[in-house]
Amino acid sequence: MVFNSIEYIVFLPIVFAIYWLLRNHLKLQNAFVVLASYVFYGWWDWRFLILIAFTSFCSWGSGLLIVESRESRAKSKFWMVANVVINIGILAVFKYYDFFVSEFGELFGVSTESLLLRVILPVGISFYTFQALSYSIDVYRGKIKPTKDIIAFFAFISFFPQLVAGPIERATNLLPQFLQKRTFSYEQGMDGMRQILWGLFKKIVIADNCAVYVNQVWETYDTQSGSTLLLAAILFTFQIYGDFSGYSDIAIGTAKLFGIRLMRNFNNPYFSRDIAEFWRRWHISLTSWFRDYVYIPLGGSRPTIVESQESRAKRKKKLIIVRNVLIVFLICGLWHGANWTYLVWGLYNVLLFLPLILLGKSKRYKDAPLVWKQLPQMLLTFVLVTIGWIIFRAPSMAEAWGYVCAMCSTSLFSQPATIQYPVWCAMAAIILMLSLEWHYRDAESVPLPKSIWAYYPLIIATWWFAYRNTQEFIYFQF
Repeated sequence: MVFNSIEYIVFLPIVFAIYWLLRNHLKLQNAFVVLASYVFYGWWDWRFLILIAFTSFCSWGSGLLIVESRESRAKSKFWMVANVVINIGILAVFKYYDFFVSEFGELFGVSTESLLLRVILPVGISFYTFQALSYSIDVYRGKIKPTKDIIAFFAFISFFPQLVAGPIERATNLLPQFLQKRTFSYEQGMDGMRQILWGLFKKIVIADNCAVYVNQVWETYDTQSGSTLLLAAILFTFQIYGDFSGYSDIAIGTAKLFGIRLMRNFNNPYFSRDIAEFWRRWHISLTSWFRDYVYIPLGGSRPTIVESQESRAKRKKKLIIVRNVLIVFLICGLWHGANWTYLVWGLYNVLLFLPLILLGKSKRYKDAPLVWKQLPQMLLTFVLVTIGWIIFRAPSMAEAWGYVCAMCSTSLFSQPATIQYPVWCAMAAIILMLSLEWHYRDAESVPLPKSIWAYYPLIIATWWFAYRNTQEFIYFQF
């Protein structure tokens, strides 16, 4: 079931009504959340439910076993590692096994057809797996106490608004909300509805209409002019943003209807002034996950040696940071899919990071306000990110290279291919989106005024394009 479907339009109000009818019965309310979430997730394929239930049970059980074994650090660590291995193992089998077996066969010239599993990739497996992993790791670190309430835990893992494409929530934030009574807030509900509308607008009016042009160009990129390829690359940059941040907005807004607060997942990433700031603003739940569970444990934030060897310490620390950034982005690329393009895309981001790390400027914009005079830095970062999205979008590295080469030909300065009516509408919507995001760039919530008159154009545009160029959410494949 997807957010922009007739089924979901029927599903949501029914779930909302029953949920709040059970407001005085916490366990029943949580049980209903699990039931509704399993219906939502099983709508794609009921067999996926077996996997998410198994992941949930293993992670819940591991938390209890970790605490029961607290007297023996080795046993406690064993149960934490066991849950990590089980969950990563499941992810590896479903997402990466066929890829690595096929690549091994090609490398050594061996037929691997009989070894391939050809299993269906469960929707959103990378998202809920990371959510489950964070729970057992946080219990082991003592950041959260394990819960004996299995129903509340299953609700935490499977909460339907953010189940399929995030945000990747932490147990420290989301789980306690299922362990206490929720109350309905009209103001919070209205804020949620505004955020849902904004998310649908970005998905339907911007992302889906951009996809019309992008898909057509990519199908015949070797016959297109450089200007057409450049325009398609820019449109894909906004397509993936409108698609993914739109999903996050709908998820966060829907959660507010149920009295649940999810973390922010995007913070105006295309206003970033360097690649480090971009990754602090893009897919925040994933980048912060890698920071806390990969980068820092590798020594990313610890000093290396004593002050008397300060210059040597700085050099060593930079090498450690470079190593850790390399590891994080290669894993990040692999997390997105079993394809060499994702690994190269990760490596590309590492190369953009290197000058900032070596010059000690990776955090220069961490708390700096966005101002107009930094527009050149924003445009440069946008161009670099757009090139990265070409690699990300390409089916293979050969096609990515071919696309970039064709784009940089002399035809780059010619007139692009004919732009269709939906794409013009998408461009107008992009300008509106950027204008609102810039105006409300310091706001914590959706960048929309509270006046009801501001919503009519968004509602009309969203309704008009709702079922004209429907596209699946890009991040469903991850």
